[in-house]
Amino acid sequence: MPKIEVYEDALYKYIGKKVDGDEFVKLLSVAKAEFDGREGDILKIELNDTNRPDLWSTAGLGRQLRLYLGGERKEYSFFSGYDAPLSIKECENRIIEVDPALKTIRPYISAFAVKGKGIDEALLKDIIQTQEKLCWNYGQKRKSIAMGIYRSDLFKYPVKYNAANPDKESFVPLGFDKKLTLREIIKQHPKGQEFGAIISGFDKYPHITDAQGKTLSLTPVINSNDVGAVVIGDKELFVEMTGTDIYSLILATSIVACDFYDAGYEIFPVKTIYPYDTPLGKEVTAPFYFQQPVRVDVSYVNKLLGENFKASEAASYGRRMGCRIETDRDSIVLYPAEYRNDFLHPVDIIEDIMIGKGLTSFEPIMTDDFTKGKLSDATIFGRKIKNIMIGLGFQEMVYNYLGSAKDFIEKMNITGDNIVKISNPMSENFEYLRPSVIPSLLNSESVSGNAVYPHKIFETGKVAVKDSKENYGVITINSLGFLSADKDAGFNLVSSQLSAIMFYICADYTLAETEDPRFIKGRCAQIIAEGKNIGIVGEINPQVLENWGIGVPCAICEINLDLILR
Repeated sequence: MPKIEVYEDALYKYIGKKVDGDEFVKLLSVAKAEFDGREGDILKIELNDTNRPDLWSTAGLGRQLRLYLGGERKEYSFFSGYDAPLSIKECENRIIEVDPALKTIRPYISAFAVKGKGIDEALLKDIIQTQEKLCWNYGQKRKSIAMGIYRSDLFKYPVKYNAANPDKESFVPLGFDKKLTLREIIKQHPKGQEFGAIISGFDKYPHITDAQGKTLSLTPVINSNDVGAVVIGDKELFVEMTGTDIYSLILATSIVACDFYDAGYEIFPVKTIYPYDTPLGKEVTAPFYFQQPVRVDVSYVNKLLGENFKASEAASYGRRMGCRIETDRDSIVLYPAEYRNDFLHPVDIIEDIMIGKGLTSFEPIMTDDFTKGKLSDATIFGRKIKNIMIGLGFQEMVYNYLGSAKDFIEKMNITGDNIVKISNPMSENFEYLRPSVIPSLLNSESVSGNAVYPHKIFETGKVAVKDSKENYGVITINSLGFLSADKDAGFNLVSSQLSAIMFYICADYTLAETEDPRFIKGRCAQIIAEGKNIGIVGEINPQVLENWGIGVPCAICEINLDLILR
């Protein structure tokens, strides 16, 4: 979980009053935060909510605590949006021009300009901390978000976001005193060695310059040593972010812009002109408000919280968390704050109402229902299956349910149309819910080449796929998958293993020929029981084995246990 360090006086300034001792510790629960000690006038805070990156700064934390204590919600009038786009004229020529070649490298960039009082030590350290937390935690170690801050009085608009030849372009990187080419920076600079792998596989590198060719940054690696060296006392800044996910990028930009505004600075929007389509259009002016309103019925709020709120009362609690809320007699409509995008479901509104009312303000009620704990039928059946598999000589495995597009889609030779994607993943390695046990089994086999053959492994676990008939469009399935790997592993072997399993659970079945890109054509079949397709069995396609780096034949079967149990 993110940990931040804040200057005590600066935090109290954002809150609007001094809050210390037990009152401060209790107040931190509003931000799902805990007090982790102090060093002099620096407070250490641990944040327990990764869905609220706006809280990972002194300004953001102070803003939330101030609003909870009754402070007025600020209007951030410098935002554009779907309904309020700013013209190029209104941006006063603050323009970023994007190279078409960046579409397949690092396609998105957003920025804004800042002007105001000279930056002091506390604010400079907080800016650097915000940059690190946003780009490391929320930006997946700079893969999806990287941030740069520059002295805007040292360069000329329009800013150019280029795809540059790494051997021809050069500049003096931050902390160095001599010019290096972009490729040399990747190899020699400490930040290049740490983050260079993000872009080193491309023929050209993302390079930011001004209108006269002066380098601002080799993104997402390092700023230049002159324009990118912000110091105490600077009054005019340029903040840019580049990345691969435009919504995360725009949100991060909005968070930092609101932080500067709350610190007393004037914000000037910057327009980015793309030569290709983006989810937000070809011209995007940041800060940009893209969030959509979320509605919840008051009856649902009361059902989950065990209260009897009127819409106006529930809304008043929700507003203490910083969002604009409108009401009618039976429902609440929440418009997310400019710096928030964590409302994925009406339950998220209810959570804000609960926190806004006060977590300790709800009366505890003793349950008046008596229930007896017992194992579910699915659990009992799953244990029986495990015993059968172990009896057949298989070794049980346990896997993560989340994984990457590379493992679940690319390596499996499938389109991924029915795969469930996480809306706000913290890492691309855990971006999808697995649609099958098969990728997990192949992943184990791919790292087991030195073990004595034959290999026989299985797992009983959950998978999830899209299903329009379900309330939330997704169905979770209890699934059995097992793999045999050996030089002689084939359809006959795996079908005989399937036959043994079905015998021991007293289930009749037939096989029907099918085609599946994961399997060899003509050597796979659907498993049919009581007229339902309950699974698949066959030999894995050699291309899939090659994708996983597996050098021996693999025969695999996967069965939907829920369909058998019904």
